[in-house]
Amino acid sequence: MRLAAQVNAARGEIEQRMGILLTEASPERLVATMPVEGNRQPYGLLHGGASVVLAETLGSVGATLDAPPGSTVVGIEINASHHRSTTSGAVTAVATRIRGGRTLVTYDIRITDDAGRVTCTSRLTCMIRSGRPTGSREPEPS
Repeated sequence: MRLAAQVNAARGEIEQRMGILLTEASPERLVATMPVEGNRQPYGLLHGGASVVLAETLGSVGATLDAPPGSTVVGIEINASHHRSTTSGAVTAVATRIRGGRTLVTYDIRITDDAGRVTCTSRLTCMIRSGRPTGSREPEPS
């Protein structure tokens, strides 16, 4: 819980705008919630892109937690299958590390609605690179 709070304090702009909050964080498993309200498309359904942002956020955070200090983690491949729509409440994502390595990390992400029904499944692969990109925001040390 303490690590999740630290990660939440260093959220990027998109995570803040979309209301993504981590409730559990480790390199092996991450859990986060996101409200449906404010993240819907014109038909009133949770936007599929919002689910992808949630999935990529979790996998990228997980890969960063296990990356060497001073390195950069970037998503290089993501896919998503949307199984069911949702129009209200919140969704919960659980990311589980499939494979961890020195340069590539892959996560399986399952997103469920308030009733526990799977709305989206996703897989994310991140690359770990040494160094920081120009203009990056460094989180405050705790």
